Parts: sequence; C-alpha cells; structure tokens
Amino acid sequence: MNERIQKLLALAGVGSRREIEGWIAEGRVTVNGVMARLGDRGGRHDDVRVDGRSIDLKDVGRSVRILAYNKPVGEVCTRTDPEGRPTVFEHLPRTKGERWVNIGRLDINTSGLLLFTTDGELANKLMHPSSGIDREYAVRVRGDVDDAMIARLKEGVLLEDGMARFTDIQYFDGDGQNKWYHVVLMEGKNREVRRLWESQGVTVSRLKRVRYGCIFMPSNVPVGTWVELAQKDVNDLYDLVGLERKNVKRMVGKEKENFERVAKRQKIRQIAAPKKTGPVKARQKKIGG
Repeated sequence: MNERIQKLLALAGVGSRREIEGWIAEGRVTVNGVMARLGDRGGRHDDVRVDGRSIDLKDVGRSVRILAYNKPVGEVCTRTDPEGRPTVFEHLPRTKGERWVNIGRLDINTSGLLLFTTDGELANKLMHPSSGIDREYAVRVRGDVDDAMIARLKEGVLLEDGMARFTDIQYFDGDGQNKWYHVVLMEGKNREVRRLWESQGVTVSRLKRVRYGCIFMPSNVPVGTWVELAQKDVNDLYDLVGLERKNVKRMVGKEKENFERVAKRQKIRQIAAPKKTGPVKARQKKIGG
C-alpha cells in the first residue's frame, strides 16, 4: 500500500481526510521523523505519527469495524462538548490503534440510527452528497397535514440554505393533530427534516432516524445501546458506494474479552441525562445567577 498520508490515516480511522489535511498543514503529522506535507505518501511499514503519537498502520485497509448505535435524545455528535453535554462517543467500545468515525450526524433532539466505522474512507463516501445515500426518518408532527402539503414537500421547498425536499412521504400511524410519517431525504443538511415541516406551519414533536442507506435500525438494539454489524451488512455498505469490500476485524485475546465485557454492560437510556455539575462549578453557577 502506498497512499497519500491523509488517506492512509483516514483508512486507519484517525480522522476524516479534511481533518487530517488540516493537521498536516499545521505540522502535526510526521513520516519517518520528517514533517509531512500535503501530497506526501506512505505505507503500512512507515513510522507515521500525529502529535508525536505513533499510529499503528499494519492492518490499515485490510479490516473494518462498523457499529449501529441507537442514539438517545440529549447526546451531541461531537467527541468533546464545550458545554459539557453527553456525547455519542462516551458509551462506545474502545478500539485498539483506531478510532470511531461517525457516519453523518443527528442533532441533540433527534434519536435513532447512527453508524460508526473505523474506515474513514467509507465514512466519507457514505456522507458525500455525490453518493446519493438516502436517510429515512420516523417523524411525529403536530398540525393539519393534507395532500397539497405533502405534494409541496415532495416537489421542493426553498429554505434559507437552498431548495430541499423529501423524496418520499408515507403516513404511518396516529389520528387527529398528532400523526406519524416516514420520510426520506437524499441529503443531511442541518435540521432539514424539522425545517421542511416547519416551513408548512407544522411542528415536529418526535424525530427518529430508522435507516441510513441499506442499513435499518436493528430491532434488537434498545435506545442508548449499540451492536456491531455482521459481514453481510458490512458488504452491503461497501457495495452501496462502490468500494472494495473489507472483512470485519477479528478480535482475539484481551481485546475480544474487553469488547464482550463492555457489550454486556450496556445500559438502556431513552434520554441522555446531562452531566452532573461538580460542587465548585455548581456554587459558581449559583453565585453568577
């Protein structure tokens, strides 16, 4: 393997290509002791470091891990949050020499399917608009919905950041003012589902993603827990974006034991509770009003 450094590190799950390109520009990446520059290439046997930390590349590009996580309301899709809110990464299993990359995002008030992978290239392909990957949501709306409104939402509505539309809308359940629909989007703009409904004077009271591309939210994964995808589902995701298939990483020894232990300790969380404020911070907050 001889790839550009940003692609090599993205395949190792260290970050997205765009993130890594920024790190290279900032001088944070070295290859065999020499500061990397954009365009430099490397392989599995090179000594590649980020901020001085050696990155294990011996298995890069050969295997992959993918999780399906049932995100609860109240978590944010960032690794760290300046406001101290719970993040989606806090309850994931640890990886050895790799890191989880989230495929797409969900806002803090949206629950449901969120995919994580150790393959940065796969994540980038699945998120890029050119791949045309559809996302399906179950949405509960409050207000009067008629055929004309549904037609407008499918034809397209001009939002502040451009035209947007649902490619499909199907009535699911409910009577009166509160009804459930399943809607499909081909993009993932910020709060797009909510904004589309709100443009018609309808309020979204519940929103849950139930499908990303060919992967449906597994029925055996309660809110707040995750499951690792099997080889068939992994193959389907690679086929969906035209990438060469990779085998699910086989864990052995302590790594396997730790993973199984963490999996058994998962807790169902319908809503992620905010982090507790320490006594000093709590007093400061009270004093400051």
